[in-house]
Amino acid sequence: MMRRIGYYTYIVFKVPVDTSFLQENAQAFMIKIRFKHIGLLLLVLCQMSCRKAEDTTPDNPPFSLNTPDHFGNSFVIPNDNPTTQAGVDLGRHLFFDKRLSSTNQVSCASCHQPAKAFTDGKAVSTGVNGRTTSRSAMSLVNLLWVDRLFWDGRSNTLEEQALLPIQDEREMGLTLEELTAKLQALPEYVTRFKQAFGTETISADLVAKALAQFQRTLISAGSRYDKIARGEVQPTTREQRAIDLFFTHPEPAAPIPLRGGNCGDCHGGNLTTLNTFHNNGLEVVPKDLGLAMVTGQASDQGKMRAPSLRNIALTAPYMHDGRFKTLEEVLDHYNEHIQAAQNLDPLITAASNEVQGKTLALTTQEKADIVFFLKMLTDSAFIQNPAFQNPFEQ
Repeated sequence: MMRRIGYYTYIVFKVPVDTSFLQENAQAFMIKIRFKHIGLLLLVLCQMSCRKAEDTTPDNPPFSLNTPDHFGNSFVIPNDNPTTQAGVDLGRHLFFDKRLSSTNQVSCASCHQPAKAFTDGKAVSTGVNGRTTSRSAMSLVNLLWVDRLFWDGRSNTLEEQALLPIQDEREMGLTLEELTAKLQALPEYVTRFKQAFGTETISADLVAKALAQFQRTLISAGSRYDKIARGEVQPTTREQRAIDLFFTHPEPAAPIPLRGGNCGDCHGGNLTTLNTFHNNGLEVVPKDLGLAMVTGQASDQGKMRAPSLRNIALTAPYMHDGRFKTLEEVLDHYNEHIQAAQNLDPLITAASNEVQGKTLALTTQEKADIVFFLKMLTDSAFIQNPAFQNPFEQ
């Protein structure tokens, strides 16, 4: 048929068309359209939600820990406390802040000073109101690789350890409630906790996490001995002799007798600690029960953690009670003044440079060589690292 529309004339043919297919599939087609639209809507909402989450998450990139290969990878960082730049910075501020004590006069750094390899140079530490503790402050060097903390091993993680000195009435003297209330009232800390953990609500748990993050960064691996261990430099004749003496267990009855200082039995490996506990014969009857205070076992009486000897020349006086003023005095003790404690460590009783000897029997030169090695563990770059200094003085 002919049909005129405007200026145009069309020829229209009537052709029979079967529309049953469209009618039968119309419902399915509409369902597919609906699901497609719903999917697009969900995708848009998800993107909006993710963008909103990104907007409220603090700009807090991870902190790259410089862990030396020759230290090994036997360490664990808790999944709920990854090391971040804002977390480490917050932890450093908390570590040096005297407001974390009841008198506003004592900080963590009061007993753990960078210049002294994070010790305080005292036989026993001094806390709030001039009160003294019963033990010497331990160095905080390379705690990333330590899983039993304090002299008696009472804490298994840095997070757990961090809050104990704050609550100790002799050290910093604050309850956790007082601690968090004090920090919550300081706007600068509200901001820092927001940056580090995404919340303005300050809790004791977050304080512990921040302090732990900072302490995990205290890695010392730049000493003369480290450079030798990494193959960067060759040891001198005396350095090699000192290294051998330190790490060798004496075997005077061997076909080729070995002379040694026996130090490596407790302070072995490149970390110079095996994280073990020993009664080292300071007293026949120990005044400080040490590990036994934690385990309740009589066999643990007088046992203390063998600490790392990193930067040991900077951390006098020595032992858990600071009884020895010099490294030479320490060597004299192990060489000839071991006390016959009931549970004296077998590693000590079995060590002598003489067949059936009763003492270690080092010569004067051998003792001097071991002290020489201990001074090779000093890491000047570590104690001067700006990242480890008081941020309130920078």
